[in-house]
Amino acid sequence: MQIIPAIDLKNQESVRLYQGDFNQTTLISESPVKQALAIEKAGLTSLHLVDLDGAKSGRPINRSIIQQICAQTNLAVEVGGGIRSLSQINAYLTSGVKRVILGSAALNDPELVQKAIRQFGADQIVVGIDGKAGMVAVSGWLEQSRVKMAELMASMVSFGVGTFIVTDISRDGTMSGPNVAQLSNLQSRFKEATVIASGGIRNVADLNQLADTGIKAAIVGRAMATGDLPLSTLAEVDQNVG
Repeated sequence: MQIIPAIDLKNQESVRLYQGDFNQTTLISESPVKQALAIEKAGLTSLHLVDLDGAKSGRPINRSIIQQICAQTNLAVEVGGGIRSLSQINAYLTSGVKRVILGSAALNDPELVQKAIRQFGADQIVVGIDGKAGMVAVSGWLEQSRVKMAELMASMVSFGVGTFIVTDISRDGTMSGPNVAQLSNLQSRFKEATVIASGGIRNVADLNQLADTGIKAAIVGRAMATGDLPLSTLAEVDQNVG
């Protein structure tokens, strides 16, 4: 199981939200850079960054912090939140980010995803599919659409997208366990794609359960921050991949 620690950025700080609610914010660290350095020191090699302010506003807000993390660590950084244009994607990819996550754009501007795949390649473009009750949510999870998560994934696969971060918003930040049924169903339905689990992961048992259903990667946020899944444990699970 590949472990991808998560840092959510708001006002240049590291925070966690509860079920994506901007009014239920917990401060994790005033220095996301120090947090990233600690993740790297523990032996982990990847990092998931979300620009929460960017997701809400539709433009990158915390880019300077993201650039600092890329400059000061050797982590393979993926970034999402407020990315709506090829120029924004290019700016991230040329400043040390390994891959860019397109979320709302996948639903609202599918042509952007097609162009991004052609210009940058499937290795550098990830699609984030977030939702509740199987329906896609966008704009920093503030808006609920009428599109099924599986429908959106099918259309993205047809464009050549190979990696998806799937988040059940109702589980995110709740420490209630991941939506294993949904994640495994999408992975088995789209065997050619890689589904990265996100939302609700609380312990090693959750990670093992996901691995048993064919999920090969997982994003861990709140459980890392609370110490329920300390960095040493996450590094051990990550190094036991395969």
